[in-house]
Amino acid sequence: MNNSIAARPAPSAVLEVLHPITWFPPMWAFACGVVSSGVPLSERWLEVIAGIVLCGPLLVATSQVVNDWYDRDVDAINEPNRPIPSGRIPGRWGLYLSFMWTAASLLLASLLGPWVFGAAALGLVLAWMYSMPPFRLKQNGWLGNGACAITYEGFAWFTGAAVMVGGLPPWWIVTLALLYSAGAHGIMTLNDFKSIEGDIKTGVGSLPVKLGVDNAARVTCAVMAIPQVIVIALLLAWDRPIQAGIVGFVLVAQLALMVRFLRAPVERATWFSGLGVALYVSGMMASAVAVSSFGAA
Repeated sequence: MNNSIAARPAPSAVLEVLHPITWFPPMWAFACGVVSSGVPLSERWLEVIAGIVLCGPLLVATSQVVNDWYDRDVDAINEPNRPIPSGRIPGRWGLYLSFMWTAASLLLASLLGPWVFGAAALGLVLAWMYSMPPFRLKQNGWLGNGACAITYEGFAWFTGAAVMVGGLPPWWIVTLALLYSAGAHGIMTLNDFKSIEGDIKTGVGSLPVKLGVDNAARVTCAVMAIPQVIVIALLLAWDRPIQAGIVGFVLVAQLALMVRFLRAPVERATWFSGLGVALYVSGMMASAVAVSSFGAA
């Protein structure tokens, strides 16, 4: 047997293929779920730690290694130094790690209750469908970005609340999670502006490819903004004017950034992503704080 195939990957290579930098968004959304529940952290701190591990180092990490495994041939051309195409994750270890992390995710989720397990299982199904043939949701900008948005934001928020309440979160929490998931679709599309040329060559139907750069940029901005407008209306209806004002302020700031982004979408997508997303997630936490007293009551 070839030694390169038989060898086990080094821990540093495993950590790299799990992409720790991608763990923060769902961990933040999980924190929003925890806060929105209104349940004191001291009552469920062990479950919170387990939930953070589930959402970041397990679920998102699973999606990353699955994606790298099924993209190994493309990465061998475009990014040959990545762990799998470079051989630092040898043989079929990329697939083995995908199975191991999937199993570990399901095991931990099963200990946190049926609603958490259900959300984790559905998230894993979407993670595999995103990358694995014949589904390859990532080939379609609407479906692929939607799958990422709902898992990174909605399921993580839902999981945080479900861990704290010990069951199905109330409708207002689920509503906020879904609205911010819808807006996150636009955030996911921002990443597609930097890979238009490669997407065209490989047949990936990202929104900038499908709609054209300018139209895709307009759709991105609208998809990010409209759910936040609805959130503001809900917060006002729920008699939470301070948090509605905070979300309104961060939305106005995003709109100012959007004006500049729309003038040069390809060149400024990364810039807008860095600043706009920080504002967006600030509004998420403000909304979570707004409804936390509902759960406490």
